[in-house]
Amino acid sequence: MREDIQDKSIIVLKKNYIKEREKLLALPPEKVLDYIIDHPRPGELVQSFPEEDFYLLIHDIGPEDSLELLSMASASQWEYILDLESWQRDEMDIPALTKWFGLLLQADPGRLIKWLAQDKPEMFEFYLFKNIEVIAREHDQDPTDFGKGFFTFDDVYYMRVIDAQGDRESQTRDEKTRGEVLPQLLERLAGFDHIRFQEMLHKAGSVIPAESEEEAFRLRNVRLAEKGFLPFDEAVGIYQYLDRGALQNLPDKVKAGKPEQGNFLPTPLYPARMIKEENLFSTALQVIEGYELLQRLQVEFAALCNRIVMADQKKIQDRQSLRDVVKKACGYLSIGLGRLLDLKTLPPEQQKKVSAVNLAKFPLSEIFRVGYGAAVELKWRAEKWLKKSWFKGAGLPLSFWGETWLGVLGGLMLKRPLFYDAYKTGVLYREFSSGEDIPQTERALDAIMAFDDLFARMDLTIKPVSAKTVLNHKNLVLTHWARHYLKLSKEFRPLTPDEFKNFFQTLWVDENENIPRKIQPPLKSSFLDWLAEETGLGAGEIGIRLGHVLEALFNEIESEYGYVSSGDLDPKYIHLFLLSKVKDAP
Repeated sequence: MREDIQDKSIIVLKKNYIKEREKLLALPPEKVLDYIIDHPRPGELVQSFPEEDFYLLIHDIGPEDSLELLSMASASQWEYILDLESWQRDEMDIPALTKWFGLLLQADPGRLIKWLAQDKPEMFEFYLFKNIEVIAREHDQDPTDFGKGFFTFDDVYYMRVIDAQGDRESQTRDEKTRGEVLPQLLERLAGFDHIRFQEMLHKAGSVIPAESEEEAFRLRNVRLAEKGFLPFDEAVGIYQYLDRGALQNLPDKVKAGKPEQGNFLPTPLYPARMIKEENLFSTALQVIEGYELLQRLQVEFAALCNRIVMADQKKIQDRQSLRDVVKKACGYLSIGLGRLLDLKTLPPEQQKKVSAVNLAKFPLSEIFRVGYGAAVELKWRAEKWLKKSWFKGAGLPLSFWGETWLGVLGGLMLKRPLFYDAYKTGVLYREFSSGEDIPQTERALDAIMAFDDLFARMDLTIKPVSAKTVLNHKNLVLTHWARHYLKLSKEFRPLTPDEFKNFFQTLWVDENENIPRKIQPPLKSSFLDWLAEETGLGAGEIGIRLGHVLEALFNEIESEYGYVSSGDLDPKYIHLFLLSKVKDAP
């Protein structure tokens, strides 16, 4: 009975601090520090932050302005900061470690020295090995024989900061920082426990650097793995293809409604609070009932984001960097959830409910893999087609498909496929972020492949054109059609300006009517019939495969040339047809 009451009180306290942290994260960074300091129990509030949230909070405010928060932080929060900040891949980043030792010295020097001496001796001894030279003076030695730069606190052990590595600017900056931080660390360590100080100096001289660094890296990876920061070779598995059928055969994760008792670890709030987009994942979260399930999903989502960070080799030090990762996670989770549904038959409300059940049932990392697999399938299709495509066999570049289709193919050809956004949201390429991105890209790929198949069936022989002429799929097919309509030879040759003018005058419903002009409907039918004759395909089949693309092509002709009279035609500005500069036919 007493244990139940204690557990309930802990849960209430945990919920209260979660509410406090939610208030904090809603405040501008400059007001967070004042809120915490004015809190009745600032130390408890700071230590209630999960290490991930505390790390981002420190960077939001600025490490140099967060000394009071660092002084109240727990040892695990300190350790997490150093785990992220003091490593470059598998090597300890000594300048970064020096910087953070300096900040922690200002925050709470006494606790830092005790922590290093008692809890982190191996790390600190390796740090000393990399930074100082130590000489134990014999009773008959003159300290002046040691050279410049040596200092001592007991007239027995003499120390000197060794020269920094790197370029001249970084050397100067590093030497200045180490020249300030190292003597303070050593002096305080000597004052804290002089025997321990001497022991650590002695051990620092006998460190085997490769073994010490490897062991420190191993322990660091173990700690980070608990939060989803897996080593790169494991984290990159998040991009491994997973079929939705295989996912449905996996065993369920922890059942909803049966939370683990006694699990009072703080829940990271930063990632979940950054879910802004309205998509299948975010709407499914809104219909989930049960506090413990939501908390568990928050922890799982934070771990997924951390795994993506490691797989992408990113360093997250601000909200915007994390927001990009959160957006990526949400996008592929939404796509994955959509692939587990029959989106065509289920109404939106039912989609939310079924997706909420799937969130409780399947690991988020596996749903992410299913969503990412949709993009991978498109990439595989594009690569398979490219190997045997007509345009590649003809020696044509990717630019042959025009700006938009080139962008689509370019995004799919990347090691990790991206969606071609064409700066609609401010970027050229972005991650696939919604269920519509996949079919939109698939439709473009289908059209490219269908157009390529048309050219392959037309038995075309491509010859070099003028260096100033840009050959693409549009002007290639339209020029061949125009030559056929004008009853010219079938050879691959640009139209002369006079030939194009004759074709242009017959293109419109009424060449002299008010602009914008419209293309004669019979000409559109003539074009489709010509394609059918050239390719051996039925006009209906071409219409099904490329109807919307061909209609868009004719709309583009009307948009480009519907306002131009035949007397004002200038070959320099005609791009949808291939034109020569010679006025008379050869």
